[in-house]
Amino acid sequence: MDIRTEHIKNPGTKPSDTGLGFGKYFTDHAFLCDWSESKGWHDARVVPRAPISLDLGACVFHYGQALFEGMKAFHGADSQDRILHMSYLAQRMRNGADRLCLPPPPDEVFIEGVKAVVKADRDWIPSTRGCSLYIRPCLIGTENFLGLRPANEALFFVILSPVGTYYAHGFEPVKIWVEETMVRTAPGGLGATKAGANYAASLRAALDAKHKGYEQVLWLDAIEHKYVEEVGSMNIVFKIGDEVISPALLGTILGGSTRKAVLEICRHWGLKVTERRITMDEVIEAAKAGTLEAFGTGTAAVISPVGEFSYKGETVKVGDGTAGPLAKRLLSAIQAIQYGEAPDELGWATQF
Repeated sequence: MDIRTEHIKNPGTKPSDTGLGFGKYFTDHAFLCDWSESKGWHDARVVPRAPISLDLGACVFHYGQALFEGMKAFHGADSQDRILHMSYLAQRMRNGADRLCLPPPPDEVFIEGVKAVVKADRDWIPSTRGCSLYIRPCLIGTENFLGLRPANEALFFVILSPVGTYYAHGFEPVKIWVEETMVRTAPGGLGATKAGANYAASLRAALDAKHKGYEQVLWLDAIEHKYVEEVGSMNIVFKIGDEVISPALLGTILGGSTRKAVLEICRHWGLKVTERRITMDEVIEAAKAGTLEAFGTGTAAVISPVGEFSYKGETVKVGDGTAGPLAKRLLSAIQAIQYGEAPDELGWATQF
């Protein structure tokens, strides 16, 4: 693919790895590629990151044709840089684009575009362990019209942000509010796509939970309000006894790349792994019996231990409220692959 590159004349000041936080800083360049019904994908370019101009009638503002992905680039101990799960996430965006009636970006647009802009801003990849370069590919409808139909013009773009840990408290366990009334998604909806609308739908409950002293919301199914689905910013995994359990992907849950990685590693280690429907009552029962470990999985947080749940007016601690052994082992194993300290036996990494 022919990608035009325009380098910035006055590079920005790179922040220190200390105190990066998450999503506060942005690199010098962005990748953009346009699509139209008449031309297809065209004008692929890496350019200095700057505001873009969209007409007020652009359909993304009115009909929500927008989705995004998230991945990270890591500077390895072997001086190689790595991005994990690129092909999987490229396919997930194509699946989401099909659901939203947007043009699915082919690999030469998605993968080559990501690689091109990361190479342009390679110096922004943090070298400190626990830090990385967050990559945000986005796809939006840009056609200027009012009328309910799919857009005939679209824009794919990629921006980059050097980040530290997602939570200010790092690997410390999070407290989770179980939402029993509001619904994030339902069967036949957008739950399996990383659409912006899903996250807008989750904000009210997340804000309410924060006011109650909880970092995250755990969503239950839309019909019976008893089956566990996912947390607002990550998938969730349980270990009950010797069984590792992840809620099944039945169309209402995002198939996260870190979730996939965790299940692959656990199977590789010979653990019993089950993808099934699980009720919140079963989770609470296991917590009270002392047989539960719980943690979130996501690109941003990687592994996030769960210390307690608030459900049906009751606060229930998970274990002794600290990170469990499987969460610790998984974080160590995944980070070792991310930073090139262990062989990539499962073939996740793209090196460049």
